[in-house]
Amino acid sequence: MNEILNQMLEQDARLSGLIRRAPAQSGWFRLAAILAHSGDSWLWLAGLGFTWLLFTAPWRQAAALMGIGVVVLAAVVMTIKLLVRRPRPAGDWGMMYRSVDPHSFPSGHAARAFLLVVLAWSVAPTWFALILTIWAPLVSMARIVTGVHYLSDVLVGSFIGLVIGWLMILLRPLTIGIFPLLF
Repeated sequence: MNEILNQMLEQDARLSGLIRRAPAQSGWFRLAAILAHSGDSWLWLAGLGFTWLLFTAPWRQAAALMGIGVVVLAAVVMTIKLLVRRPRPAGDWGMMYRSVDPHSFPSGHAARAFLLVVLAWSVAPTWFALILTIWAPLVSMARIVTGVHYLSDVLVGSFIGLVIGWLMILLRPLTIGIFPLLF
């Protein structure tokens, strides 16, 4: 069983290496770095908080559900990361990620991006959901291009984000009951 797992991890590293780019590779890397950072949890929580404070009821409700989803998802992803403890790919870019969170599996950025897509299709305007639907795979791919994740980290993270997103929709009435002042 260990041999099969090792072969899968080697194949994952090989495929991820084909996608990864060196920081010196000009504009593509810079674009990937911007996309990779655009999925940061602090950025989304700040933006959702700003939206909740300054916008009208429909946007406030969407921001509340998305913000709670981001926090719940972070707890799930960090628990898995601490259980699995897969080291990030070797590299120099993304030292903030490497020092704060040295574990790569699963990708929290990919999970967050796809969680937000699912929630946006449920509670936000269609134009916003469409933008996030295009953005989410780009963020996920950027995490591999910049060398802070393997392909499997991103695929599993995306799946977790989709599942937690659907659970958040199913549990929305319960969430509103627990946090009525946010909605």
